[in-house]
Amino acid sequence: MGIFNFLKNKELEELKEMPLEYWEENSYMIALPDKIEEWTPELIVSRIKEIKGVEVLEDEYLDKERTVKVKLKYDDGIYEVGIMPHPFNLYEFYLNNVYYFTEEEKEKIRNTHLGMTIYMHYLDDSKKSFHLQLKLAASVVPDLVGLVDESAERVLPARWVKLAASSKITPGPNDIVNVQVVTLKDEAWIHTHGLSRCGITELEILKSDRSNIENHCNLLMAYASYLIDKKVNSSETSSYIGLLANHNPILVTCRSWTIALKEYNKLKLGDIEDRRNGHNSRTSPIFIYKNEEDSNNKIISKVSIYNDLWGNNPIYFVSNAETDRMSKLARERFDYLKKVPLNEDTMILVKIALKVNDGKDLEHIWFEVLEFKDNKFKGRLTQEPYGICNIKMGDEIWLSKEEITDWEIYATRFKISPGNVYLLEEIENERK
Repeated sequence: MGIFNFLKNKELEELKEMPLEYWEENSYMIALPDKIEEWTPELIVSRIKEIKGVEVLEDEYLDKERTVKVKLKYDDGIYEVGIMPHPFNLYEFYLNNVYYFTEEEKEKIRNTHLGMTIYMHYLDDSKKSFHLQLKLAASVVPDLVGLVDESAERVLPARWVKLAASSKITPGPNDIVNVQVVTLKDEAWIHTHGLSRCGITELEILKSDRSNIENHCNLLMAYASYLIDKKVNSSETSSYIGLLANHNPILVTCRSWTIALKEYNKLKLGDIEDRRNGHNSRTSPIFIYKNEEDSNNKIISKVSIYNDLWGNNPIYFVSNAETDRMSKLARERFDYLKKVPLNEDTMILVKIALKVNDGKDLEHIWFEVLEFKDNKFKGRLTQEPYGICNIKMGDEIWLSKEEITDWEIYATRFKISPGNVYLLEEIENERK
């Protein structure tokens, strides 16, 4: 064994998790204004009091920290929030995420150098806590140009934030968690930001490769969603989160990075050197249990064992709570669909929950929208149903808003869903 390997093995034996950083222990966001105004404690508190469903219980101003501390009640939860103006300089990679920005929006964000930091500790319901923080940001800074989610290392568009803040429905796990990919030659290191503030370990996949990045990102996000919905931290127990294309179960687990690194040799990314100044607190690479026996005996395998088994359509389970949330959001934003012109450039698909023949279960199937009439629409069935015998692919029937569980708009440049419906403005701008 060479001296380098000897020293590296010694380091691995002595690894330990570092304490959480401030943006991991609590959720930190920076609301960026279009124009700087004189923020006074009285103005900030008065704007918070205007938020529907929020009751301010206590407030104080800490002059030395220039921070307004607010204790408030929201939907039976008691939250403590800190709000303070703070200098801001953009990390350009924060704009590289799943949200769309116009060039004008990007320039406004780049040119803003003072924002309002809003930080808070999340309660058990992370979706509700995240939703409250969006409401606070949109209220305290009404002329928002962007919201820096420091805990997730990305910027959220002002248009998305304002829509989400005004909604009765919470955002979903995809909005709370950011998945980042770092590549070097053919190797990829995939990891999350944003889970730690939920009291959950951040997740990673080590030694991914370019051909499986999309599969591994989907796996990472499915596991993150599972942990958020369960409202528990992950452990060494197995989590049954889906099925491979061959219908084998996807059983996942994770280990602290201090343990996980010992399972890998010759990492190009995510090794000890990459964790000197970050990714060294509560973060855990994912592993696979190949079967129930491995799960019982705690025999872990690397995610790469499934590299040839993902197929075109692995199935990830969605919790009842998340299905209900998505359905409510789709119905809440149904009226946006009626603004979309039905022509060769756009197609609207609506997912409907219909009772199967036994009268007990529901089957979720997609219809293409042909026309609207008030809260009803005519749809053409786009697939063969499994458990419903009185309709077939191609049938046209009238359906109602109340039956919707999801919808999608396919336009020339965008795929629009209830969660990013602000993009309809871009379609309208293209038509002008």
